[in-house]
Amino acid sequence: MVKITIGEQSFELKTIKVTLWNEYIAERKNPEVAAVYPNGIHKALADGLKPYGFQIQTATFDQPEHGLTENVLNDTDVLIWWGHEVHEEVEDAVVERVYERVLNGMGLIVLHSGHFSKIFKKLMGTTCALNWRESGDQEILWVVNPAHPITADIGPYINLPEEEMYGEFFDIPEPDELVFIGWFDGGEVFRSGCTFYRRLGKIFYFQPGHETHPTYYHKEILQVIANAVKWAASPHGAAPTFGELKPLINRKKDTL
Repeated sequence: MVKITIGEQSFELKTIKVTLWNEYIAERKNPEVAAVYPNGIHKALADGLKPYGFQIQTATFDQPEHGLTENVLNDTDVLIWWGHEVHEEVEDAVVERVYERVLNGMGLIVLHSGHFSKIFKKLMGTTCALNWRESGDQEILWVVNPAHPITADIGPYINLPEEEMYGEFFDIPEPDELVFIGWFDGGEVFRSGCTFYRRLGKIFYFQPGHETHPTYYHKEILQVIANAVKWAASPHGAAPTFGELKPLINRKKDTL
């Protein structure tokens, strides 16, 4: 809990518990990636998000159960997912565990090539395929929903000098909310920031973050991710029940 005081009133705010999941493979075998993220993408994100006051832990692919044990997930308000090379090697049991936690209220933020992760495809119910090009294009991320809390403290756009191009068609369901559209200097556009609701869980997909570009050191990109964490961890309604339902109102039947 974090205690804040406004005037003569004091309030306690819950500290948001964030788990950062990263394959942590490319950084250890590709010198080009290691030069950008010498301690891993998860460490760069953890350092960048630290000033926002979250309680942060990290997990990686090669840990037992990929670091996503029941205890870890039960102690997680928002899970951030970055993956690229070993999507199909993530254990189905772990995917199912994450899936159930999302349905029951854990927030999920899927970054960049995590669009092809088992968990994102399972939650979307589509292939999540797209077009791409590794050419270091300039990208302008346009805010198309300035009323959305994920855009707090962000201007009308974010300018990234270099990024991997992701282009339409992006095979996802119609987003519940479209927050960002990316434009690349090759002429392509992409639905770069999308939200989805699955039962009690809130999901945000955010496209920037190729491993050979320093995207996760960019102040505004970190601001968006921090905003998304706060949004995904925000309160939700009561858990729904399923099965046979007795009448809420008992009425005597009219008789002749």
